[in-house]
Amino acid sequence: MIWKKLAAKLLITATILGGISAVTLWRAQAREDAIALKYPAEGQFLTVNTARVHVYVAGQGPDLILIHGASGNARDMTLALAADLTKSYRVIAFDRPGLGWSDEIADQTLRGQALHLSAAAAQLNVQNPIIVGQSYGGSVALAWALFAPIKPRALVLIAAPSLPWPGSLDLVYQVSASVFGAALVPPVATAYVPESFVTSSIAAIFSPDPVPPGYADTIAAPLILRRAALRANFAQVNSLRAEIVAQQPLYPQLTLPIELIHGTEDAIVPLHIHSEPLSALLPDANLTVVAGTGHMLHHSHRAEVLAVIARAAERSGLRAAPQSP
Repeated sequence: MIWKKLAAKLLITATILGGISAVTLWRAQAREDAIALKYPAEGQFLTVNTARVHVYVAGQGPDLILIHGASGNARDMTLALAADLTKSYRVIAFDRPGLGWSDEIADQTLRGQALHLSAAAAQLNVQNPIIVGQSYGGSVALAWALFAPIKPRALVLIAAPSLPWPGSLDLVYQVSASVFGAALVPPVATAYVPESFVTSSIAAIFSPDPVPPGYADTIAAPLILRRAALRANFAQVNSLRAEIVAQQPLYPQLTLPIELIHGTEDAIVPLHIHSEPLSALLPDANLTVVAGTGHMLHHSHRAEVLAVIARAAERSGLRAAPQSP
């Protein structure tokens, strides 16, 4: 009798859990369909080893590649910088693997992403590019310069994580690092996390600077709420520190011109842990410190970032320095 009652309870529990799971998956799929309809791909697609790479290309001149940070897509970089840069460069902005409209790839390490994007760049006949990376995108830019066959003429690193940091990641990343968490968190987040959470997260990333009006909608921020994008983002961020530890000893090999720009109030990627000590390690690095600003200074201090890019172009020989009147 006891066993029959126990079996009945287990059956009821399994039925309830199965129903919750089915509803979650249905909600997740419905939300992904709505996001895809609202934020369609705006660029072109290239194929590298059967995986699609979504890329924005505009302008004429020396090649300049933009690489976005974690949880984002290429629109963040094009919104901030493309209107100015396309006047002087052929601007190429990639959605990193698994994010935006680019497919996931098996090797999501910094090196794997750099090689993948370099192969896509080769299809565009990219030569001697300046590579501009913001936040996690700056870490990919460093890996590109170290490992990819298309060698950049200069790097610009905007608030980029580059050296090991103390402490641990936020709880959601820690949970997603487990096999169980990696399977559970993305569908639950896709199904139930409100867009207000995305908005508040963006505000925290910009702090202490204001978020530009309409930013989340303009950059299609909800694209990160799709299950595949969440899986890719969690995997990439969770492995970032170990990959930086592995590539740090190679930094002295980077003899190309490197411009770093970082805000003093950046609480996401602190200046004193990353760009300040990195500038001392790199043979030909120049650090610009912007007082009072946070992590998203390509939006909050666009003029300073554009000046740093111009200096990288001059130092690399791709652009002549402006003549004094």
